[in-house]
Amino acid sequence: MNDHRNEHQDGAAELLAAYDAQLRGVDPDPPAGIEHQQDGPVTRVVGQFRGFVAAPADLGVDGADLDALIARQRDFFAARGEAVEWKIRGHDRPAGLPGRLAAAGFVPEDPETVLIGRVEELAGEPVLPEGVALRETTDPEDLRRIAALESEIWGFDMSWLGEELIARTTASPAAFQVLVAEADGRPVSAAWLALRPGSEFGGLWGGSTLEAWRGRGIYRALVAARAGRARSLGYRYLQVDASDDSLPILRRLGMVPVTSTTPYVWTPPAG
Repeated sequence: MNDHRNEHQDGAAELLAAYDAQLRGVDPDPPAGIEHQQDGPVTRVVGQFRGFVAAPADLGVDGADLDALIARQRDFFAARGEAVEWKIRGHDRPAGLPGRLAAAGFVPEDPETVLIGRVEELAGEPVLPEGVALRETTDPEDLRRIAALESEIWGFDMSWLGEELIARTTASPAAFQVLVAEADGRPVSAAWLALRPGSEFGGLWGGSTLEAWRGRGIYRALVAARAGRARSLGYRYLQVDASDDSLPILRRLGMVPVTSTTPYVWTPPAG
């Protein structure tokens, strides 16, 4: 039993090391209108629906220097009148980073679990419930319908997502795949695969499903289909930031939890 547990822990540690080495930077081929700005150990991503701060696992600064680094990111986006997200992982250093972000006005959103799976174990023929069809799309109208679907599922306006998906499919058609599951011509779920050129990783995003269609295997089918695409292009791993809802499904599929992730978001004051 102990040997088995140690093998699992070693596997998770190996996957986390690969994740930190290959995925903690920014997309090397951003869509038009997206700009990357380096500030010490972090990179600002400018031009999305809200700003984003990409950081390594170890910032290498602490104390007053870290406070100043955080304040510069906040103040940069404040001058633009934009919100900004700084995503941290549970193993990030320094350990006091969450508290210092909170002190600067960043508010934590719901934590998620980072899981990694091997493409060979996840790929397979998608199995869909009767009456549901799965197809790939780059059509702008489809992508806006997917944004409307996400808005319906989550209960708030996500219209920005349609334009982001359009930009991503235009900029990197070989590395960005959008799948939509439909019943009677209506989207009931959608998901996208973002491959990181130059790495061994693809990222699984989306996967939200209308409540009436949950529990029928659509999410699993979307994972299998995207894993098949990643396998055909020679990628080794798939990574996902999982909510508590999708975590059990992904673990059953063989994906391994390696750390947690929490977005810290600063939002300009109203008015």
